[in-house]
Amino acid sequence: MKINELKSSPGARQTAYRKGRGVGSGNGKTAGRGHKGQNARAGGGVRPGFEGGQMPLYRRLPKRGFNNKRFAASYVEINVSDLEVFENGAVVDAAALKAAGVVSLPKVNDGIKVLGNGELTRKLTVKANAFTAGAKEKIEKAGGAAEEV
Repeated sequence: MKINELKSSPGARQTAYRKGRGVGSGNGKTAGRGHKGQNARAGGGVRPGFEGGQMPLYRRLPKRGFNNKRFAASYVEINVSDLEVFENGAVVDAAALKAAGVVSLPKVNDGIKVLGNGELTRKLTVKANAFTAGAKEKIEKAGGAAEEV
């Protein structure tokens, strides 16, 4: 078989359907949009959730409960595997993480939280604001220490 002998299977290629290209095309004039109205206009239509000016459902329903988002602590999260870049016996804190390029933010929000994803083979003293139980366990298992600042 040669490349020039290849053919697509029947029904795989459909001709392009061109809207608004004359009455003879079967889809000219209004191009399937109907007559006038908001959806007939270029750029027309409404955003999701719009109910024609009626107060939308998401605004009719009452807000309930407490939302902690404004007051919640926002940590920069790093994994245990990210600490492999440091030498054995090193003290790892926010400044060291920035210098090593592990944390790239201009400011460390409410501190650094160490998550337990990955493995750690080096003995490190890690100083952070929060640790998950798994992260603390892995750091201590490698012979290091996890200190909360």
